[in-house]
Amino acid sequence: MDTGERIVATLKETGARDVLDIGCGRGALARRLVREGLAVTGIDPAPDAIAAAQESVPEAQFTVAGAEALPFDPGRFDACVFLNSLHHVPVPLMGQALHEALRVLRPGGEVIVVEPLAEGPFFEVMRPVEDETEIRRAAMAAIDALLAAGVATGPAPETWSRPTPVADTEAFIDTLARVDPARRAVAEAQRERLADLFARHATEGPKGPELYQPLRLWRLRPI
Repeated sequence: MDTGERIVATLKETGARDVLDIGCGRGALARRLVREGLAVTGIDPAPDAIAAAQESVPEAQFTVAGAEALPFDPGRFDACVFLNSLHHVPVPLMGQALHEALRVLRPGGEVIVVEPLAEGPFFEVMRPVEDETEIRRAAMAAIDALLAAGVATGPAPETWSRPTPVADTEAFIDTLARVDPARRAVAEAQRERLADLFARHATEGPKGPELYQPLRLWRLRPI
């Protein structure tokens, strides 16, 4: 089961209909959720990402906004999803972003958070370009703090390892740059090192080389 399937299965389990995609980027998750018949609203602080998402997924609604200040009334959504996005929120605002997601939930709703761990083959090859060790740990610490404060509850998080097909070093650089175009110049300067790390960490999958990335999913419910 891939990440999108896990999110869809969780949303269906809770009976969610209206979903907020927090940090929606260019709309990949929104497109998947719309295909499942869900009503999707996406927010992202990057205007160019929102423009691309709106063009790609015209059935959804998109707004330029930060996760720490959601422009919605309380009880607006059945579910909120952070897909690999909480660690992109400025560290001092991560807790506030989680509180905001809880605020806009309807009774019985859930906040679904998926975060990559700071470990694994994909992470090790990426590290020379952008070492996200501290911000990924900060995102998990923000979730732990929310639970410890008794603001939210939920089942134990689920952890799995996702294979990302990457044909070669060039494809890996392209993958990084799709998330943040600024990474390309850094990656090009580190090309030889990336090629060495890629050769050491990639494994052969059914469609060619793959790099695995451990992910963790939390289901948070307001108390």
